[in-house]
Amino acid sequence: MSSVAAPSRPHRPLFAIGLRLVAVICLAVMFVTGRVADVHGVHLVETLFYRQALALPVVFAWLAMSSGIGAIRTRRISVHATRMVIGLTGMALNFLSYILLPPAEATTIGFTMPIFGTILSALILREPTGIHRWAAVLIGFLGVLIMVRPEGGHFPPMGVAVAITAALVTASVSLVLRELGRTESAGVVVFWFTALSVPPLGIGMLFYGQAHDAQTWGLLLMIGLFGGIAQLCLTAALRWAPVSVVLPMDYSSILWTTLLGWAIWGDWPMWTTWVGAALIIASGLYIAWREHRHARRIATA
Repeated sequence: MSSVAAPSRPHRPLFAIGLRLVAVICLAVMFVTGRVADVHGVHLVETLFYRQALALPVVFAWLAMSSGIGAIRTRRISVHATRMVIGLTGMALNFLSYILLPPAEATTIGFTMPIFGTILSALILREPTGIHRWAAVLIGFLGVLIMVRPEGGHFPPMGVAVAITAALVTASVSLVLRELGRTESAGVVVFWFTALSVPPLGIGMLFYGQAHDAQTWGLLLMIGLFGGIAQLCLTAALRWAPVSVVLPMDYSSILWTTLLGWAIWGDWPMWTTWVGAALIIASGLYIAWREHRHARRIATA
């Protein structure tokens, strides 16, 4: 009996890299704008609410045009709710890290997410983690120590702690996404994360919502729109190329946040930040490369 081959997945690596790069730039603008909004008196709950509420129509319209409205049906709403709680916590911590630290430093510490992902995969999922990955983890943490220089007092300890916790929580989101990815498309995951987070944030708005001037409303609009565009581009990029191809674009965010921080506040990273960033990025890329090789070996077997 003959079998029908499954249609091959489209592969357009340059297009995927471009989408990922647009997403990274949008995220850099979103987080830096969140820091500017904080200066204008916007509460963190407001920032999160408008980030999600304004992005929801964009995500819904994209799903309706690409997969159809029926695609949002799910039988795993409890897992989506878990992903929402963890993801929203990580998003809040990420915004807060950009408020407490200069943008370049907050971005650099955020690069430790793959390092924490490796640790959590080994401890929780019991995935085999060899000496190479553990060496990469140690090099990454060495980069954090060089950048932060605890004895120098260059950065507020609270800001550093928030940024590291944000990376840890974001890494834990990846574990939930692995589980959801078995049955749900990326677009559906994005939609339910956005939709489920609006009601609890709406309750928070009853206590923290306030009136703003036109300029501040413009900042909030930017946060929502750039966040929504970033989410869609991140999702779309993976349709055209594997993670191993597009992931290196994420590290370009150090350039965009540095330029934005310099243009707005005159912040320029110290040399220790650049050295630490190089070690952390090298660690993350090596971990990604090892995972890619491991996945190829499994596929070949």
